[in-house]
Amino acid sequence: METIRKKALVCPMNWGIGHASRCTIVIKILENQGFQVVIAATGKSKEFLERELPGRQILDFPASKIPFSGTLRYAPKMFRLNPILFITIISEHRMLKKIVDHIQPDLIISDNRLGCWNRRILSVFMTHQLDLRLPGYSKITGSLVNALNRFFLRRYVECWIPDFEAHRGLAGDLSHPSALPPNVRYIGILSRFSELISPQTDLQPCRFDILVMLSGPDPQRSELEQKILRQLVNIQMQVAIVRGMPGSDEAYVLDNRIHVFSHLETEEMFQLIAQSSLVICRSGYSSIMDMVTIGKRAIFIPTPGQTEQEYLARYLMEKKIFFSIEEKQFDLLYALEMSKNFPGIIIRNDYKALIERIGALSESGSWPLLTQSKIDQD
Repeated sequence: METIRKKALVCPMNWGIGHASRCTIVIKILENQGFQVVIAATGKSKEFLERELPGRQILDFPASKIPFSGTLRYAPKMFRLNPILFITIISEHRMLKKIVDHIQPDLIISDNRLGCWNRRILSVFMTHQLDLRLPGYSKITGSLVNALNRFFLRRYVECWIPDFEAHRGLAGDLSHPSALPPNVRYIGILSRFSELISPQTDLQPCRFDILVMLSGPDPQRSELEQKILRQLVNIQMQVAIVRGMPGSDEAYVLDNRIHVFSHLETEEMFQLIAQSSLVICRSGYSSIMDMVTIGKRAIFIPTPGQTEQEYLARYLMEKKIFFSIEEKQFDLLYALEMSKNFPGIIIRNDYKALIERIGALSESGSWPLLTQSKIDQD
């Protein structure tokens, strides 16, 4: 007799590797709960997951390409793209149907891909943004965008928030809006480094004074890289830079003290973070969850015009946890001095809430483990 496992389809958003990164722990927990997991991703997310989770079935699931510009601010451009984004969500929904017909999943988990639901299958949306932050001069547009967001969220049986419910959590108002949708469930923060934490984590010897972790789409990623490199020239410190390029294994050393890596696997990345005194990175939510999971001090540089990152950086600085500075004002020596007053924080998740949600959906979906003989399968 052979056991037929339940099947889960996981669809991370392709915007840098942050969404794919936090999905790795979800995928592993699903597998521990008896699921066969199929991943549908594209771009850097797909490249990252192919390296992090070898042997898994990973389907190419194209996503819309959002144009970025170093001269045009992110948010105003997004407003002009709103009609395109709506069409993209519907197109994504139709493409998902073909994948569903092909693999026949029992559960769909979408990390910030609004079109990834199916009426015949239990579908879950995962996000830390229930209140989408938009520039203050556009309240009407902001209300419309949030209404559109809530419309699509209602297509899902549950909305999982990778944050804690108490004390406004780690994401503040983003994950704790004044009006909470009824399908929201808080599952605690997610980090691919969780399973590597041990009593020895805080005892790691310090190899690097600064670790620079670059992420996100170009040209913003490469512009920040060049800006930091220019300022490192006259600072005599041991520095590591991870460029956030999962498709490359290139590594080299500059001036015998700046160690540059295109990409590192999870365990190598964990060791590098643990052995660095301070991390400089974007204030993307996945990076923030990683920093508090490991308990590392950090300087955050939000992507210019990306209001979510700007809010998170400001919120955590107001709470005296992490220092942050705008990219256009970035001065490394000043940031290093100011960051001494921001000690960071350690928050870890036991994943009980996530496991409970998977179990509850399994029961509500009537998914008993089936058995049938190999002869019947043939």
